[in-house]
Amino acid sequence: MKALSIAATGMNAQQTNLEVIANNIANINTTGFKRARAEFSDLLYQVERSQGVPNSANQAIVPEGAHIGLGVQTSAVRNLHIQGSLAQTSNKLDMALIGRGWFQIETPQGETLYTRAGTFNTNADGLMVNIDGYELEGGITFPDNTSEVIISRSGQVFARVGTDVELTEVGQITLANFINEAGLEPLGDNLFRETEASGGPTLGTPDDAGFAHIQQGYLESSNVDPIKEITDMISAQRAYEMNSKVIKAADEMASTVTQSLR
Repeated sequence: MKALSIAATGMNAQQTNLEVIANNIANINTTGFKRARAEFSDLLYQVERSQGVPNSANQAIVPEGAHIGLGVQTSAVRNLHIQGSLAQTSNKLDMALIGRGWFQIETPQGETLYTRAGTFNTNADGLMVNIDGYELEGGITFPDNTSEVIISRSGQVFARVGTDVELTEVGQITLANFINEAGLEPLGDNLFRETEASGGPTLGTPDDAGFAHIQQGYLESSNVDPIKEITDMISAQRAYEMNSKVIKAADEMASTVTQSLR
């Protein structure tokens, strides 16, 4: 009985859906996190009768066919790169991106990764790094006796050395854009890697046309909406229950047939 296997695919799909929702809720307070959405597509169809072909009896065209679907499958888990709200931190090295764009992070292996989490600090050499110690691309280094840091909305980084009246420019932040942000590969630790699907990065200066501007002293919060996630979770649970009822009904029908043959 096909209903058993069809309903099983539905239960598997809703289990995946619930796992995606659970991950969203778990990261509700993760800086720069982008919620994900499970997307599904129907499986192949079994053709009982084809439409648009001549009827064997009188050669009339069959107007409608009989196609029975074989269930559902997970086709993608899409990250929704929608702007999150801003949270003020008053930390001068925290930065939020308002608009499209990604910070570029260089790993110790020389690979360039991308993030929306603007939680930065300095290492022992005064180099600007993220919370894992990876360098913000551009090699921005602050002098030992830096007393103040100012980052403009266009990504210029200034330092006040000691009690100097004049500010010293120590670097320029550049951002990366992708034609297909959903194609980026999530790696964890708020980092993403470019793929063939995302295309190569387009580099630009913050506040240029098509690029985000920088807000110093703020962080971009997760874009997870708890009310929507709970609503989606209830919907997934109900769908799972309905598929389980289909399995129960199919099992009872099969039992009826078995008993009738005894």
